[in-house]
This record gives sequence, structure tokens and C-alpha cells, in this order.
Amino acid sequence: MKILLAEDQAMVRGALSALLGLSGEFDVVQASDGDAALSLLKQHQFDLLLTDIEMPGLTGLELATWCQTNKPELKIVIITTFGRAGYIKRAIESGVGGFLLKDAPSDTLIAAINQVMAGKRVIDPELAIMAIGEQDPLNDKERRALRLAAEGKSTADIASTLFIAEGTVRNYLSEAMSKLHATNRIDAARIAKQKGWL
Repeated sequence: MKILLAEDQAMVRGALSALLGLSGEFDVVQASDGDAALSLLKQHQFDLLLTDIEMPGLTGLELATWCQTNKPELKIVIITTFGRAGYIKRAIESGVGGFLLKDAPSDTLIAAINQVMAGKRVIDPELAIMAIGEQDPLNDKERRALRLAAEGKSTADIASTLFIAEGTVRNYLSEAMSKLHATNRIDAARIAKQKGWL
């Protein structure tokens, strides 16, 4: 089984790759961030994407959304240190088959991969309960603009990155601030990040 492992922390990536390699069942290809993973997904065929959520470039959830449209047959398992309700809901909506915390035992991860490959959905029970929480009020455009704002980018930089007008960026950020009852864009980004909506 060919697995693409997308994880930006080198030590975690190396440990996961070694662990999966020991089983003898998996051929693991590593990607150091979301952009590198997307490039590999476009060039090669994989059976499963094993990805972190928070990474430079594309997030694990954005990768999952891309796969849902472009490689619907690819199975996806997300591993994260963050058990935020917003992440879990978005993962499920993006067709993710498994959602596990990184501190899960190694045999749990391997069992989850095999179950997802068999067409089952595997979500840590505690995380599944959390997913019943609040609704994410942000749309994808607001989320992208807010994430770039959280990285310290100016309105002009955000407009250039997203190929939209500066006025449109201000509208997206204003909408996000209003929906999150935030005082400014940084406050909005902080709230959204805490909730797992960013």
C-alpha cells in the first residue's frame, strides 16, 4: 500500500514513516508541508494520504478538499495534536476517513489505516463527541483571507495572494470579524483558530 505522509515536523514525520515502514505493509513517501504534498499528489498515485492539519502552505483540510474533487478514490486519515470541533466537522465534510490524535498508540494508527482502506470511517470517540459542538460561521473565502491576515500579511498582500481586489479582502475580513464578534482581524483569527475554524 502506497502512503503519502504530509507532516511539517521532521522528527514526527521521520518517526511515523519508520513506524509504518516496520509493519512491512506500507510504502511511505514523505512530504514536508501541504504544498509539497499537493505536488506529489499531482505527480503520483497513492492509496492513502496521512496528513497533519496545521502545516505551512496548504493545511491538511485543504489537501483533503482538493483530493475530494480531484482524487475521490484516495483514502485520507488526519493525525493531529488538536482535537478542535471545527477541524473534525470540516474533515468529515471533506471526505476524510480517519481522524486521530498524534498521541494514539501506534497499533491504533495502523488499525485505523486498515479500516479506512476497507471503507470504514474511524474517528477517535472523544473527538466525535466534540464534533457535535458549534457551527463554523466562516465560508472558505473568509477563512483563507483570515488565515493570511493571521500570518501578518497586509490587505494588499492578501489580495495579491488570492488574486482578488483589496476591497474584496476588506469585505471578507470585515464579514469574518462580524461573524466572530471580534474587535479586529487579529482577534478574529485568534478566535477562529481556537475553535478549529481556521
